[in-house]
This record gives sequence, C-alpha cells and structure tokens, in this order.
Amino acid sequence: MSKKTNRFDMGDIDISWCPGCGDYQILTTLQETLVELDIQPKDLVMVSGIGQAAKIPQYLKCNYFNGLHGRSLPPAWAIKAANPNLVVIAESGDGCSYGEGGNHFIHTVRRNPDITNIVHNNMIYGLTKGQASPTSRIGMKTGVQVEGVILDPFNPLTIAIGLDASFVARTYAGDTKHMKEMMKQAIQHKGYALLDILQPCVSFNKLNTYQWFKERVYYLEESHDPTDRFEALRRASEVEKFPLGIFYVKDKPTFLEKHDLYQKSSEPLYIRERDLKKFAKKFL
Repeated sequence: MSKKTNRFDMGDIDISWCPGCGDYQILTTLQETLVELDIQPKDLVMVSGIGQAAKIPQYLKCNYFNGLHGRSLPPAWAIKAANPNLVVIAESGDGCSYGEGGNHFIHTVRRNPDITNIVHNNMIYGLTKGQASPTSRIGMKTGVQVEGVILDPFNPLTIAIGLDASFVARTYAGDTKHMKEMMKQAIQHKGYALLDILQPCVSFNKLNTYQWFKERVYYLEESHDPTDRFEALRRASEVEKFPLGIFYVKDKPTFLEKHDLYQKSSEPLYIRERDLKKFAKKFL
C-alpha cells in the first residue's frame, strides 16, 4: 500500500530500529490493517511499555500512551473503560509483556476487556542489548547468560488458553499476508485478543534468525477447531515447531458487559462522570 494512501503514516521520521528488524514488517502491516478495517486515527489509541517494540505508536499517526516497562495493559483497558467507542491496542515486546508485565498479562486475560494485545516476540531483550527474555530458548548464550539459558521458555499461548482467554493467535513477521489476517481477526474480536508475533532480532539474537523461523513455523490446519480448548492447549504446547494461526476463540462477556455500571448506559464513562459531578454539586 502506498504511503500516500496510508493515513497512519508519519511521513519522514527517524526510526531507531536496526536494518532488517522484524519490527518494520509489523509496523507496515499494522498500518495497512488499520486502513483496510476503515479505522480512523482519532478513534485509535495505542498503548505501549518500554523497548524497541514499544516504539511502534511513536511511528504511527494516532493517539497513544507510552507508559512504564511492563505496564501497558492496565492503562489500555482503563482507556477502553473510559471510552468504549475507541479501538484500543496494547503492544510491546516479549520482555515487557511477559516478564515485567507478566502479572498484568495474567489478570488482563481474567478480566477480558475489549482490547487487542499485540506482542513482538523476538526471544531477547533488544533495547538493553541482548540479555535473555522470558521466551528465550534453553541453551541460548548472551552477555548475561554466559553459560546459556537454563530455564524452559515462558509459553504465553498455553497460559492464555489455560486462563480461558477469548482469543489467542500467533503469526510470524516474515509472512506479512498471514500477519495482516491475524491482526484483522484480533482487532475485530470482541474481548481480550492476544496476538503473539514471532519476530527475528537481527542484532542481538543470532540463534532465532529468519532462516531458523522459516524452518520451524507452519500453519494450523483448516480442520483445527478453535473452540476446542483442550486441543488448542495441545497445539500451543508444541515447542520444536511453531504452529501459526488462531488457536482458541471463546464467546464470553467482556469486562464492561459484566459491570453493572455499563449495562445502564452506552455513554462513555468520562461523559457520565462529568454529568454525575454536575448533579452532585447541586446537593453539596
């Protein structure tokens, strides 16, 4: 898609990623996805934490909140609660989302807010120059893990499915066509949607390269039933190769639908809050 026709493009702006970084494909594909879904910049809020992946909102023409390391999800669903008419996307890297943000990740799944959570999973900390992240593979040697990683990698998909998340999917930055389709499905889903994106880091992760991923990713069969939770868990538990696609989907009430306050009015919370304060002043 031409930059001229992409309303989310910032034009000439310095981008700090290394040449060849998978973040470029994610940024371009997200721009195209938002245009094709006919979402307007004024109706979109991007929320991120800290890291190379977390810079995505700074390179998009949109509203955004850049918060603390690992803390993108709480403000994301607070923004959605204040104004349900907005499209809210929380995005960051695997370290920010599953390491520092692991506790928020777990409890956001439980609450099921109507937000999209995009995670750039490059299996390394990129901004801080190459220490192991929660998703790094056993044996990976870094400047910090000099003898190699000794822990099994964190599996966000099995955690999310185990907690009965309403949408769990995975894609790969090297396949932009598939990535765009997964982004569309995640953004259009009503409820919490996790999209884990496998993404090479060309500077600090010399193990999980484009070639390494190319040899190990494959696609879930059309016969896969995403409503079968136990089958979804089984497929998400595969560790030698990485299935791509929608693992699990469940139709369940969102956080706002469960809350009595939102069942009484469709107005955004910030408007009702303002009116309630005016009403209260009459009696003070």
